[in-house]
Amino acid sequence: MKLVTLRAHFDGEQIHLDEPFDLEPGTPLTVTVHSDPPTDPEREDWLRLAGQCFEAAYGDDEPEYPLSLIKEPNPQYEGG
Repeated sequence: MKLVTLRAHFDGEQIHLDEPFDLEPGTPLTVTVHSDPPTDPEREDWLRLAGQCFEAAYGDDEPEYPLSLIKEPNPQYEGG
């Protein structure tokens, strides 16, 4: 079986997958537990600045662009 990474959580009794995935009974699994990374004040400052720039670039007054402006549609785009 190929290696697949799935997000999951522990509810205090069992591990639950966060997204559906077909597993056969007896499938061997490797579980990696991630703890919260230590806080880094400089990283927090950069994340805050990035968030502010994102908000400035995509504010509430961002215009809606019509589909007619698309020059070449992406054939893999499933939205609409």
